[in-house]
Amino acid sequence: MHRILAWFFLFAATAALAGPIDQRKAEAHLAAVAAGDVETLMRDYTDDAYMDWIGGPLDGRYHGKAAIREVWMKWLQQNDNKPRQGRTGKFSQYANPAGVSVEASAEYVGKTTARVWHVLVYRDGALTTELWQIAPALKVDE
Repeated sequence: MHRILAWFFLFAATAALAGPIDQRKAEAHLAAVAAGDVETLMRDYTDDAYMDWIGGPLDGRYHGKAAIREVWMKWLQQNDNKPRQGRTGKFSQYANPAGVSVEASAEYVGKTTARVWHVLVYRDGALTTELWQIAPALKVDE
């Protein structure tokens, strides 16, 4: 009986971590990407956050807010400092007591089109790791 209760409480704690709050944060983050809203983007990250950008002209691993801010400024400059039209697919979440990972595909249309597979990792409600996989053949299913 104690083992069943322990599993129940572990499941309940994990389920409480994965929910609409994390998805709303991810949706707002990707909307800020399309809008080119660097200040909103930067509020999401922890001071020691990581971003792995795989492919394209911004390819690289970036650590810390200053480095990540530079990437976003370059992203914005690539589109003449104008917003892009953004479209995201379905979001998926994976959680355990240590954190929540949210995944989604997106397409950003501007001077060029970027199709991206995103993984956003939240610990204690803050964005600690962001993965950008440039994927030209990606289909964005809504």
